[in-house]
This record gives sequence, structure tokens and C-alpha cells, in this order.
Amino acid sequence: MNVFDKSLSPSAQDPSGNPSWEGSSCLREAPQERQGFTNRHLSLPIPCRVLPRAMCSGKLQTGLLVAGYFVYLLVGAAVFQALERTAEKQQKMAAAQMKEAFLQNFPHLTVAEMEQFMKNLTEAIQNGVYPVGNESQTENSNWDFSNSFFFAGTVVSTIGYGTLRPKTAGGQIFCVFFALFGIPLNIVFLHRVGKMLSLLCKKLGKFLYEKGMRKKIKFLTLLFFLATGILVFLCLPSLFFQITEGWSYSEGIYFAFITLSTIGFGDYVVGKQPGRIYFSYYRTLVAIWILFGLAWIALLFNLLTTVLEDTEKIIVKDLHQIVKVSKDNEASQPRRCWPAHFLPEEEVIPPCAGGDAQKMESLASGSEQTKK
Repeated sequence: MNVFDKSLSPSAQDPSGNPSWEGSSCLREAPQERQGFTNRHLSLPIPCRVLPRAMCSGKLQTGLLVAGYFVYLLVGAAVFQALERTAEKQQKMAAAQMKEAFLQNFPHLTVAEMEQFMKNLTEAIQNGVYPVGNESQTENSNWDFSNSFFFAGTVVSTIGYGTLRPKTAGGQIFCVFFALFGIPLNIVFLHRVGKMLSLLCKKLGKFLYEKGMRKKIKFLTLLFFLATGILVFLCLPSLFFQITEGWSYSEGIYFAFITLSTIGFGDYVVGKQPGRIYFSYYRTLVAIWILFGLAWIALLFNLLTTVLEDTEKIIVKDLHQIVKVSKDNEASQPRRCWPAHFLPEEEVIPPCAGGDAQKMESLASGSEQTKK
């Protein structure tokens, strides 16, 4: 029997007349007091008898999301490869022919022909074709599966280097629809990965709490999160890029952060150095690093945003407290009476002692009347 279909009927009443809810099979059917406790300690009301089933459902949902996400990227990579690889091969052959014609006609080259040659060479470089060396480079494609997967990842993550882009009409139209549905899917995927990272931080906090480190749990958890993320997503990849791409370590750090923050200038792109030989599926591994690094840096940005907002609240609170204390001090201070020799001669009686002087005058006049 489904526990959600069971009708709620109080089995007994307590002495105060309130119904007893001990026979309830679901937490969402509990009274307001118990339901308030549930909402404080659980994100959603979960039936008490189907908790293992809900946990299995959550794992299944996560697995389906991850599988669907990567299947989406794989399909996109295959479509981009089918649409763009032939056109790229034609462009490379045209660039090789242009280079050969330039070498043959060099003795008779004019200024206009030189300008046209430079224009064609610039367009070839902008299209991702680098005619450097004696080889035609037709065997190395920018639209093989590894590079296509890398391009699909940069599209859904909105990085957009600009060095690799579709040039056929079919590829451009497909890119529009691929990004239209891929960007929301990427947001959901990053949100789920962020929840998994947050769960790891909570487990670490629980472990530290059990070890007796109760006062520094938050600080140690944040320190572990920052140190691990910087090591895994910035420091180690930068060393890897230094070896593979021939960059300096600072350039590797620069590329890693510019990429993970989705700025994507395009001045540094992996797998595009002329004369270097890269292993197969190199850019696919870089794309996977980007996807998980985006989730980490999104949490980092949220953390920094929270820190800035809390700092702003603390500063405003301190300012209000300072103003309140200064006003209380002004109200509690007694009024000062100036000495007589600091006052003008016309003012015989100080302002703050006016009441006492009047009393003295009245007593003096009363004593004279009694003498008379």
C-alpha cells in the first residue's frame, strides 16, 4: 500500500483534546509543531517509511543527469565533426595551394598580390588553419572527435574562445539550437556537482566535530575547500599545461583561471601550438577538467559573495552601534556649570544654579519678615 494514499485519522486524543498522530505514516501529515521541526531539519518532507527509496531515487536522478549531460556533449561533438571536418579540409588544401603559388610567383610578385596573399593568410589563421612548415597538415583536423568535444564543452559553458567556430551554414544553425538547450542543462549539471561538493564539505565538518574541533569547524572546512580546489583545478593543471603546451607556469595559471571563470579571451588555447604533437583525446580531458572546474569556481564565487555581503552587514551594524553609543553617552553626561569668574559681570547667577538661587532669595525674604 502506498503510504501517500493512506488517509489521516487520529487514533486517540490526549487529555487536552488534541488528536494523537502516532498512527500517521507520513511526516507531511504531522501536526504543525512536528511539521515545523521537519522543515527546519529537512529540505523537503520525506516519508518516514520510504527513506531508503527516496535515497535511491536521488542517486538514480543524479546518475541519469550525469549520463544525459555527457551523452548530450557526445552527440554534439559527433554532429559538429560531421558538419565541419570536410569544410576544414578544403580550407587547408586551399591554403597549401596558395602557399605553393606564392613560392612559384615570387619573382613577379606585385604589391597588390602581396596584400591579397596577406589577407588570405590572415583569414586562414582566423579559421584555425596554420600553414607553417612543409606539410599540408590535412591529416590533423581541428574537427576530430576530441576537438569537437572540446568545442561542445566551450559552447555549453559559455567560454567561447573564438579560435574554433563553425563556418558552414548547417554548423552555425546547429550551434544555435545546441547552445539553446545545452546552456540550461549545463547550469543544472553544475548545480548538482556543486551540491556534491557541498556534501563533501558537510561530511568533513561532521568528522571534525566528532574529533572535538568544534570551534574551528567552519574555518577548517573552508580552508580545505579552498586549498583542495586551488591544487586540483589551478596548480596541477597549470603544471600540466607548462609541460604539454610549452607555456610558463604563470601563463598556465592565467589560462586556467581565465577559462574556469568563463572569461575566455582566446589568447591562450590548448592544443593549438604549431609544431607540437599532442596525444589523442588531449582536448577531451581538458574539456572534462573545465566542466568540473566550473562547478568549483562557481561555489568559490558564491562563497566570496557571501563573505562580502556578511562583511558589509557587519560594517553597517558596527556603524549603527557606534552612533547609538555616542548618542547614549551624550544623553548620560551631566550638564557642566561654568565658574563665576568665567561669566560676565551682569550674570551673577549661573544658569544651571538658577533654581537654588531662587530658593535662597525666598528663604532670606522670609527670615526678614519674621524679624520684623
